[in-house]
Amino acid sequence: LGINIQYAQQAAPRGLAEALIIGEKFIGQDKVCLILGDNIFYGHDIQAIFKDVLQTPGATVLAYSVKDPERYGVVSFDAQGKVTSIEEKPRNPKSRWAITGLYFFDNQAVSMAKNVSPSKRGELEITDVVKAYFKKGQLNVMSLGRGYAWLDTGTYEALIDAAMFIKTIEDRQGLKIGCIEEVAFLKGYITRKGLLGLVDGFKTSYGD
Repeated sequence: LGINIQYAQQAAPRGLAEALIIGEKFIGQDKVCLILGDNIFYGHDIQAIFKDVLQTPGATVLAYSVKDPERYGVVSFDAQGKVTSIEEKPRNPKSRWAITGLYFFDNQAVSMAKNVSPSKRGELEITDVVKAYFKKGQLNVMSLGRGYAWLDTGTYEALIDAAMFIKTIEDRQGLKIGCIEEVAFLKGYITRKGLLGLVDGFKTSYGD
């Protein structure tokens, strides 16, 4: 695929923010993107949006309106659209805008994660890192509107819903969503010959 993937293991479930600490050497002096493995994002020109986000200083999180915000980190806004509060899984949410599982941080994120204290459940909460940026006035929130889909596949039911969503679009358009071989080819990481060599081993509709 023309890419280099490296892994580091989290020995125990000590929270998402620990990923920034574990990955400190990998991050180096760069900016960093953190995504939860059970999150799927879909929408027109979403790649261009992410590219713009990478040029934005501080931290950027994506917000999405949901019917069950109490399950997530929730961000609230004032009448001018300025962030007023961030709460982790509140019993009485101040808004319906959930913070999605995709985070863009500048290089301060590692030191901020190190300064986070464990929550009541004994974890380093990523929301506390986001709050640290908020307190410094360096938090940007991008709201994803109706033209985008954020699928959190953390439950069996949600995984089935996501599968049906993807299947419907793929069947209708005849195109694949999240096809890493296609992405690698379009980005110039592999040649046309390399692409054909990869898909030759797929005797399925994916290969077609």
